[in-house]
Amino acid sequence: MRAMALKNYGTADELEETELPDPKVAPGEVLVRVRAAGVNPVDWKLASGGLDPVMEAGFPMIPGWDVAGVVEATGFDVPEYRVGDEVYGYIRKDWAQNGAYAELVSASVRMIAHKPRSLDWNQAAGVPLAALTALQSIDRVVPVSGETVLVHAAAGGVGSFGVQIARARGARVIGTASERNHEFLRSLGAEPVTYGEGLTERVRALAPEGVDAALDFVGEDAVEASLSLLEEPARLVSIADPSAAEHGGHYLWVRPDHEDLAELGRLADRGKLSVHVERAFPLAEAADAWRLNQEGRTRGKIVLTV
Repeated sequence: MRAMALKNYGTADELEETELPDPKVAPGEVLVRVRAAGVNPVDWKLASGGLDPVMEAGFPMIPGWDVAGVVEATGFDVPEYRVGDEVYGYIRKDWAQNGAYAELVSASVRMIAHKPRSLDWNQAAGVPLAALTALQSIDRVVPVSGETVLVHAAAGGVGSFGVQIARARGARVIGTASERNHEFLRSLGAEPVTYGEGLTERVRALAPEGVDAALDFVGEDAVEASLSLLEEPARLVSIADPSAAEHGGHYLWVRPDHEDLAELGRLADRGKLSVHVERAFPLAEAADAWRLNQEGRTRGKIVLTV
């Protein structure tokens, strides 16, 4: 099969198109013919060796944990899927090597779900990691109808899903973003504020009593600002700053989860979850996709088409 891979830890410059053996399909897995793969910051961070202290890696390494495609074959004991089924998933295995930047990838049934009917391939590939992160973050702080949720980096891949999921649960959402993304946030149902110095005062101008829950999807000073606006530190979750847990909140690392993927699919098919794809690159241009992602200014998602 054709794949984008690295021979050793490296940067976008070392990511090369190559021919590799088709993946093996273990019991409880399916083989997916990839139609699109999502690009996430963790892809290039992992490839650089950033997760080496906590995660085994094998080479050549094919990056990519987000996939949308068609079931090509099934392993032993897979009653959930048939050849030809359209699926999507967050295929993070226990070691880093056989990812989604390829024509074929194997995936455990616990990591995938049927693709939402309302989404095209590129949109579906942009959902799993980012939307699962948002959903699992929201499930930690459990906002209810009428409460106010502060979402940091609300226009990004994770944040834009966080806004929509919180709104679907009836919450009021205040979202931080640069001014160029304010209209985008309004289209998602959020009240935008500009990030940076003076953020706390700008949020209090909209919510004088503070906020009920806060989702930090950016790091930097978001935890400190959130704590100053929250009554209960336990209703803070961060995916970027471990100190959130030290203050009584939560530090979250997203997990693959079939049921959560199915829930996201239902939200999408009910019109409650839209996917903004900023740009789609051909698989062979994955290095350029990484470079764009590394700029950190993307609205929504970047994907690879296969």
